[in-house]
Amino acid sequence: MQTTRIKGLTIAALGVLFIVPDALLIKITSVNPVVFLFWRGLLLAASFLVIGSLRYRSRLGPEIRRCGWKGAFCAVAFGFSQLGFVMGMKNTAAGNVLVILNTSPVIAALIAWLVWKEALPWRTWIVILVCVAGATLMAMGEWGRGDPLGLIMAGVAATALALNLNMARSKPDSDMSVVLMFGSLAVAGVAALAGGAVWLSPRDGFFIALLCLFFLPIACVLIQIGPRYIPAAEVSLMLLLETVLGSFLVWLFLGEVPTTLSLIGGAIVFSALLVHGWVEVKRYRQTRAA
Repeated sequence: MQTTRIKGLTIAALGVLFIVPDALLIKITSVNPVVFLFWRGLLLAASFLVIGSLRYRSRLGPEIRRCGWKGAFCAVAFGFSQLGFVMGMKNTAAGNVLVILNTSPVIAALIAWLVWKEALPWRTWIVILVCVAGATLMAMGEWGRGDPLGLIMAGVAATALALNLNMARSKPDSDMSVVLMFGSLAVAGVAALAGGAVWLSPRDGFFIALLCLFFLPIACVLIQIGPRYIPAAEVSLMLLLETVLGSFLVWLFLGEVPTTLSLIGGAIVFSALLVHGWVEVKRYRQTRAA
C-alpha cells in the first residue's frame, strides 16, 4: 500500500514539473484567448494521440472503450479545466486565478468524501490547509485586478480539475489519460466556432508548440495517471507546486518581482510539501523494514 502511495506521489510530482512553464508560456504569447485555445486544444489532441499510440499500439481502441462513461466524463471535465485556466489567465491577474485554483485540493477532498466515501488521513488535511493558506498569500498581492469573467473561469477550472481527478480515482483499473485527446478536441472545436482558427505568428507558434507538443502532454498524462495510486486531493495538492515554481519562472523571465507575501507564501507551500514527501518516504521505509 505504501509502495503504491510513493509511486503515485512520484508520478504526480513529475507531472507538476512538466506543467510549471504553462503560466509563463501563456503570458508571453500575444494571441487572444480564443486563438490560444484553438491551437492548444488541437496540438494537445495530436500529442495525446501520439503518446497513447506509442504506449498501447493496437490496444489503444480497447483501452479507450474500457474507460466507459467515466472516461467520457473525464474528457469533458479536462476540457472545461483547460478552458477555465486559459480564459482565467487571459482575463484577470495571475494572482486571482491562482487563489481560486488553490481551492482545488479542498474541492477534490470534499467530493471524494461526499460521493466516494473516501476519507483522507488527518496529516494530509493539515498539509492541504497549510498549502492553500501559503498559496493564497502568494497571490494576495494581485487580488482584485482584472475582469470578473477571469474569476468565474478560474472557478470552473478548479472545480473541473477536482471532478476529473476524482472520477479517474473511482476507476483505477482504467487509464483515463487515453481519453484526454477528446476533451482537447472539444476545446479546439468550440474555439474554432468562436473564430479561433487563425494562423499564428512564428513567435507565438513556437511558444505554443513548445508548450502543447512537449511540456503539457507529458504533464497531463502523468497527472491523469496519478489518481490510480493516490487520492485525487493529493494529486491536486501536488499541483500547488506549480504556483511556487511557475511564479518563479515568471519572475525570472518576465521580471514580475514577487511581493514579500508571495515569497512567504511560496516558502510555506514548498516547505509543507517537502515535509509531506519526507513523511511518506519515512513511512515507506518503515513499512519495508517491518
